[in-house]
Amino acid sequence: MREKKLVVDFVRIEPAEIQETGAYDLEGLFIRLQHAVDSIGAKRVVLDTLEAVFSGFSNQGLLRAEIRRLFRWLKDRGLSTVVTAERGEGTLTRYGLEEYVSDCVIFLDHRVTQQVSTRRMRIIKYRGSSHGADEYPFLIDEQGFSVLPSTSMRLNHEVTNQRISSGVKDLDDMLEGKGYYRGASVMVSGTAGSGKSSLAAHFANHSCASGKRSLYVLFEESPAQAIRNMRSIGIDLEPHVKKGLLQLEAWRPTQSGLEMHLLRIHKLVERFKPDAAIIDSITNLMVGSEHEINAMLMRLIDFLKMRQITAFFTALTQGGSNLEKSDVRISSLIDTWLLVRDMELNGERNRCIYVLKSRGMAHSNQVREFIMTRDGIRLVPVYVGSGTVLTGSARLSQEAREKSEEMARLHEFQEKRKDLEGKRKALEARVAALRAEFAEEEERVVLTTKREKQREKALTRDVAEMTSLRGVKRANNGKGA
Repeated sequence: MREKKLVVDFVRIEPAEIQETGAYDLEGLFIRLQHAVDSIGAKRVVLDTLEAVFSGFSNQGLLRAEIRRLFRWLKDRGLSTVVTAERGEGTLTRYGLEEYVSDCVIFLDHRVTQQVSTRRMRIIKYRGSSHGADEYPFLIDEQGFSVLPSTSMRLNHEVTNQRISSGVKDLDDMLEGKGYYRGASVMVSGTAGSGKSSLAAHFANHSCASGKRSLYVLFEESPAQAIRNMRSIGIDLEPHVKKGLLQLEAWRPTQSGLEMHLLRIHKLVERFKPDAAIIDSITNLMVGSEHEINAMLMRLIDFLKMRQITAFFTALTQGGSNLEKSDVRISSLIDTWLLVRDMELNGERNRCIYVLKSRGMAHSNQVREFIMTRDGIRLVPVYVGSGTVLTGSARLSQEAREKSEEMARLHEFQEKRKDLEGKRKALEARVAALRAEFAEEEERVVLTTKREKQREKALTRDVAEMTSLRGVKRANNGKGA
């Protein structure tokens, strides 16, 4: 008003102070409007509400004619006008006139269901425009008037091959070693205390550690409580909050209706612009009919997908029921579904996890034991053998038993190898002795052969000498004769 952009004029109409006599019109109202418009060069006019005029005068026919003339007067001057009116019995307005002369009629409704109020609006008509005919929830808060379309968005959102880690290396290994697709919808379901929130915290922690912004919506505990609890498994979310990478928001699910929850999340996303959004848990939003819950979550998933925001939901399942079914009936909308369950054996309960489905990737079909430590979450293979699955102390006992048996088998194998080595050495010694004996015998044979050759050579020489001596004797004997 100081900048002369707004003029507020109050027209007092009190039936007790008005006396109707003779013919009259609303020209005085037109003059006041004209003066207010000219004083600031207004292009827009708000009349709140024209029904006050009807309540102050009894000549309804005259008033209807004057209001029609007022609408023409506003149109002739190119003034965009908003007129408010109260709903009548069987008509959109109490006197059934404004909706006929207006170009656009918007109907506002305030409903209370199970002590939860919801404001809704519907466009009755809008001349010259193709408009939605559904009811749209709206919210009035410190930032003004916010409207959320109730129909689901089209299935034309973009996709990417980029992968983001789950924050748990062992779980990434079950998802081709790469984690989730960016912009995908992920749901972890399981019974109470199975570790759903811990997996959500790991995802948020890794996302923030990578420099990405994360929105964390809590329905079961306060932000301070969540930060304190996650420190018990080695996750400190407080530094991410201080850096502005993590925004923790918490409110009770009974605070408002489904549409208000959805609208509030929309506004948080629009303001914070996160790369990942964690909702813990969507089961707390089951405050309406099954159709309303499914429609609300469908719109939420579509909204996040359109903005390439990775959505991480936790969902509570009832113990003893069919765990491969979500109570919120959105399993078909989820891209990656992780199931965490408790297994009771030998007087203890242990957590197990497996990937029920993960679209677009070859995921593991193994059941892994889910262990929470002060250094975070670890997934270890369960023991599967003889038709049984062992976890916890039973798995450790079986692994220790198998290790002991393996050590016994190794010791027995080493003893056998030692005996065999002794036999091999004895055989080698025996072979060496035989070889030495053979060499000695061979040496004797060679020596004997050499001596025989020498003897034969000497004998041949002696024979030759004897033959030579005999020949000389014969010659001497002949000469004597």
